This record gives sequence, C-alpha cells and structure tokens, in this order.
Amino acid sequence: QVQLVESGGGLVQAGGSLRLSCAASGFTFSNYAMGWFRQAPGKERELVAAISWSGGSTYYADSVKDRFTISRDNAKNTVYLQMYSLKPEDTAVYYCATAKGRVATTGPLFDYWGQGTQVTVSS
Repeated sequence: QVQLVESGGGLVQAGGSLRLSCAASGFTFSNYAMGWFRQAPGKERELVAAISWSGGSTYYADSVKDRFTISRDNAKNTVYLQMYSLKPEDTAVYYCATAKGRVATTGPLFDYWGQGTQVTVSS
C-alpha cells in the first residue's frame, strides 16, 4: 500500500532554514505528482507546494513563493521541501502527499498523505 514518511522537521529560529524529506513506497513514484501540505493549529490544511511527475513543473502558494523550493529524486522515490527565511507563521505540521495524476496544483487532486512532521519557527 502507499506509504509516505516525512522527516526533517524541527525547531528553528525565524530566518533559518530546514529541509524536509518524504520517502515514498508502495506505488510507482515517478508516475505521480507530489505535494507538500501544512496545517497550523486551528487552521485548515493547505497546499504549499507541488511538483509534477517529472519535476518539470512546480506550484507554490503565494505565502511561500521565493522562500520554499520543492524538488524530487525519482531514483530515490523521495520528494523534498527546502525552506528558507522561515517565519513564525510557517509553524505547522507538514505533510507529504501523492496526487491522483501526473500534475496537480490543488488540494482535491491529492489522495494519500503521510503522518506529518512538525516545523516550529520561533521569533
């Protein structure tokens, strides 16, 4: 079955950086778009970045554009989220997700999520 395991979260000061990783298994990773979502306490889960099956196309939410970079390594079945210039409002649980097709840029197009990794940004 589909398994998505996130890692790399932690506590960082504002202005710092983190890189999240998501190891995927149980499906043909290179055939599907992937995404990173986040959910802060009391807020809905939101899609922050997505990448197409080949890595040739990416999407970013306005709130993270120019600060976050999504990438993937299809040989390693892994998707990454590099986060720079972190802000306290980036504090959330971050989830990796797999899409239903080769390209996806909206939440409903994703159908499997990992357990999440906590990112906390202190001011």
